[in-house]
Formats: sequence, C-alpha cells, structure tokens
Amino acid sequence: MRLLLDEMYPRRLAEQLRAEGHDVVAVVELPDLVGHEDADIARWARQNRRVVVTEKIVDFAPLDVEEHAGLLLVNARRWPRTPSGLPRLLAALHARPGVDDRSRRSAGLVEWL
Repeated sequence: MRLLLDEMYPRRLAEQLRAEGHDVVAVVELPDLVGHEDADIARWARQNRRVVVTEKIVDFAPLDVEEHAGLLLVNARRWPRTPSGLPRLLAALHARPGVDDRSRRSAGLVEWL
C-alpha cells in the first residue's frame, strides 16, 4: 500500500516502515507539504496515489471520495504517539495487507485502524 503519513507522525515511523519494505513517505519529509491545509495534503496524496494515514478524523472523513486516494483513519487513543504506542502502531501498519494491486481500488476508500 502506498502510504502518506500525516504531519503528526514522525519521520522515524516512515523510515521503519520503509525498512520493512513498505512504500511510505511522511509529510514531515516533504518540505512543500509541511504546514499545509489538510485539503492540500489530500490533493497531493491523490495525485501521487497514496493513502493518507491520519488521526485527523474530523478534518479528513468529510472529504468527498474524489478528493483523496484513500484514508486510513487512526484512533489516537488506541494507537497513541508515545514511546510505547508508536511501536504498536508500526506493527499494526506493517501487518496490514500489501495493497500494491489494490492501489487503484483504494481510491476514495476510508478504513479504520
């Protein structure tokens, strides 16, 4: 699955996922996206066929399916961005099925982690 980690996630999480063979980039690694509106993030992800991984449910969930390439919504209470929570989130993302063949079908899909 081609992922874009929203700005709240550290670069290290993307690095760890890439080390495990995932196609992932983090907003914090893309200077042109840092600090931009969520609509800009969704647009960039759509143009680059990446599913946005985010905790910003209120901001992203209302988007029309044409406005994103897919969303993976993360419950911050279940998967906190803490020293003990990030390794669990890493494991959960790693355990998700690879969606290389599904990337075309993921457009507009909204899933929960």
